[in-house]
Amino acid sequence: MTALFQDTAIAFALKSDSELERAYFLFKMIQREPMVRIGTAVTNFALKAHLPVESLIRASVFDHFCGGTTAEDALPVIDKMYTKNVHAVLDYSVEGKEDEAQFDKALAMGEKLIQFAKEKKAIPFTVFKPTGFGRLALYEKVSNKEVLTADEQVEWEKVVKRYERICKLSFDNDIPVLIDAEESWMQDAVDDLVETLMEKYNTNKAIVFNTLQMYRWDRLDYLKALYKRAQEKGYHIGMKLVRGAYMEKERERATERGYTSPICKDKSATDQNFDAALRFMLSNKGMAVFAGTHNEESAALLMQLAKEHKIEKKDFRLWFGQLYGMSDHISYNLATNGYNVAKYLPFGPVRDVMPYLIRRAEENTSVSGQTSRELALLKSERKRRKL
Repeated sequence: MTALFQDTAIAFALKSDSELERAYFLFKMIQREPMVRIGTAVTNFALKAHLPVESLIRASVFDHFCGGTTAEDALPVIDKMYTKNVHAVLDYSVEGKEDEAQFDKALAMGEKLIQFAKEKKAIPFTVFKPTGFGRLALYEKVSNKEVLTADEQVEWEKVVKRYERICKLSFDNDIPVLIDAEESWMQDAVDDLVETLMEKYNTNKAIVFNTLQMYRWDRLDYLKALYKRAQEKGYHIGMKLVRGAYMEKERERATERGYTSPICKDKSATDQNFDAALRFMLSNKGMAVFAGTHNEESAALLMQLAKEHKIEKKDFRLWFGQLYGMSDHISYNLATNGYNVAKYLPFGPVRDVMPYLIRRAEENTSVSGQTSRELALLKSERKRRKL
């Protein structure tokens, strides 16, 4: 591990002793794959049966990985992080909704968060999920260039208007917006739509950001082709780089349907792909990068590249991002050393945010070294405090 990221006193300065113990307990549980499977099944059953478990969930896993049930609820967490120069990206993490009323509700929340960000320096970006604004099946049909029915065409026009509304409001208020990536079979529709909005609103700087999941082997080629188009048309690229969050689902679907998996052959190939994208973005002008990474080597590489290309630590085109509740050793040590850092801070009703929390637990179980690294750092800090 890079020496910079080993300072646990800085990493966990905001955690009380009891919060440190809770984090240690949670990651010990997450480390055991059978416990995650059983816990997921029991939690889903309890919520569907309307058993009184929300207070227990909130006191444990929810409060560790989420900011609160509402945006206002998350403000104390935001203010607390900002005392250490770590920013927040409020993420309305309600998933799995399929009707127009819910999509309009997500749009209204997006508009509200832009106002939050305008009033609060600690919130430099807003974010939304594509499936918060439209049905996954509809995105898939548009991605496949299938003919839409009359009703579907009206529905898609509503999706486009929601994107347009948020991006225009972001532009008018000078608040960049991060648009998440989801499953590969719906992503082409998102890419095309976001590219159109980049061309419209990124004329002076990056306001609209797309997301590249670099566990897909085709994403670097897409980035290079996008850059060529952006240079020809004269607009800036905003891009959040992540490794990805749907690997098992992607591989299973590819096997079931008999097509080549879009996922890199192994983690090493994904790491190389991610780092190659960092090199490409920092080597070319007209791009802003939000590096969403929990990988110390990639974070160290980005620091090195910024230095080589004479990009200042506080240049707004360069951001590091991690999820709230994870990789504090990266976030807080980077911030202490003067870099732009933001934590994704999920919020929403406990019941509606459970799919997000389950994915976090499964991700920590499946990603090699993630949980053991968190535990080792927490154990080191516990020992330091006792001494």
